[in-house]
Amino acid sequence: MVISSLPAKYNRKNFQSDLLSGVTVGIIALPLSMALAIASGVPPQHGLYTSIFAGIIIAFTGGSRYSVSGPTAAFIVVLLPISQRFGLAGLLCATIIAGLILVGMGLARVGGIIRLIPYPVVIGFNTGIGIVIAAFQVKDFLGIEGIVKGSFISTIGQLAGALNRTHWADAVVGVVTLAVLLIFPKLKLRVPSHLVAVVIGTLFSLVLGMDFVGSSVKTLGTEFQYKIDGIIGNGIPPVLPAFAFPWNMTNIDGTQLNWDLDLVKELALAGFTVAMLGAIESLLCAVVADGMTGSKHNPNQELIGQGLGNIIGPFFGGIPAVAAMARTAANIRAGGVSPVSAIVHGVFLLFTLLFFGQWLAYIPMATLAALLLVVAWNMAETKHFIRIVKVAPRSDVAVLFACVTLTVLVGMVVSLTVGISLASVLFIRRMSDLSGNKLVGDQPSEINFEHSDGVVIYEINGPLFFGAAQKAISTLEQVDHEFKVLVLELSQVNMIDMTGIVALESLLASLKKLKIKVVLCRPAPQPSQRFKAAGILPDQKSLFIAESIKEGLEQVKATNTDPF
Repeated sequence: MVISSLPAKYNRKNFQSDLLSGVTVGIIALPLSMALAIASGVPPQHGLYTSIFAGIIIAFTGGSRYSVSGPTAAFIVVLLPISQRFGLAGLLCATIIAGLILVGMGLARVGGIIRLIPYPVVIGFNTGIGIVIAAFQVKDFLGIEGIVKGSFISTIGQLAGALNRTHWADAVVGVVTLAVLLIFPKLKLRVPSHLVAVVIGTLFSLVLGMDFVGSSVKTLGTEFQYKIDGIIGNGIPPVLPAFAFPWNMTNIDGTQLNWDLDLVKELALAGFTVAMLGAIESLLCAVVADGMTGSKHNPNQELIGQGLGNIIGPFFGGIPAVAAMARTAANIRAGGVSPVSAIVHGVFLLFTLLFFGQWLAYIPMATLAALLLVVAWNMAETKHFIRIVKVAPRSDVAVLFACVTLTVLVGMVVSLTVGISLASVLFIRRMSDLSGNKLVGDQPSEINFEHSDGVVIYEINGPLFFGAAQKAISTLEQVDHEFKVLVLELSQVNMIDMTGIVALESLLASLKKLKIKVVLCRPAPQPSQRFKAAGILPDQKSLFIAESIKEGLEQVKATNTDPF
């Protein structure tokens, strides 16, 4: 198989750069993949499976040279309800459905359209997701027991009444890890801060668990178990997952999916949601990567690659994968030049799982929570949020706050739907404000043609689409009809849709009844084509089309009846 976005001239030096960057990103992805899986409601190894299988497949088949794919924070608010309701098996089936939809979107070549989602909508739901993720991590960060995962409001309510149950040892490990994550990058060393933070957090955990301190800390090993050939182990199984059909899988609680039409509908809706979010996140990540490198990705091929990764990954335990912004940026900064670095990142995780999997059990839950708190902060894009509030029009700010509020309180699906709808309505209103008409006068300076007061000349500006056509044309129907010829100067109308055509036809029909002649002057190419298709053609009696005002009035004057 040929990697779809591999550079034409790929040499040994390029491979060395990709090898180094791939290992660097793998170190970053190792704890994050596990933390994101836990936050999504599934055991941590499924995050690694996602980065290994889906990540490598997407690197082979995607359309972005620099993107690194795997589980991401943006999916947490969508995946957690799915896993809570349908278990791991249901989540994997929804992932396959999402993959099929993504492939279909890529084949339908809609990649360019997905990227047109308004900026306030993107920042709004990113900020909302960041707030929700942060709230969900407080439990593990402080070592609080007895918090049941639920909605944002439910989680906040439980935390408010449980802060007095904070376990000091977990909180110390969490604070130390968070401090390392915030301070270490300022030293500008080449060692990934995630690795340093995990190592230091784990060492603190081990020290606190020693006899002379005697305060144990929750770890992956204490919170998660696995069974292989009847033998129960703690933490993460140090073996590759076996190929399995997700729809036949048994969930952790021993249940299986009870397939019926209602289940199919619910999983299909969940898959559609995952696909839409995956498409948006992946293409936004590719755009950012293009901006950092000066490259250009193939959006439709990227959707196909993301789809294939999400179709195949679940057969090996992989949850939804998407291009990860932070890992992609780290890949570029580390010197990655091709998808080979993303493949190396997956191979590194595979190697770690097989040979060091048993050591991962010592990683504290508070350390993983601290990692996700930093991810949540970055996800919230606070600087961009504040900038929109300060700079953007009030309508954009309203869309921003609507998306944040809905994401936090209701869900990302509603947030995205309402946000795009609001932004679309505001766009239509703004375009309508740009379109209109104005009275030029009865003797415009650009022509030297004498005529009586029986001629009125109006200039129409802006596109005549469904949001603007009625405003621009309906006012002409209300003009005092004490004239015999109406000239419509159309050179500034670069586009007209069916609503504009119908509005114009209505105006022409009204004026024809009043025996007022109309001249359509200098129509642009697109409106001219639409006029011909709609049958708006000159009849040399009541309707004339001309390349200048003078020419049009001469045509009118040449008719048998003198309108002047």
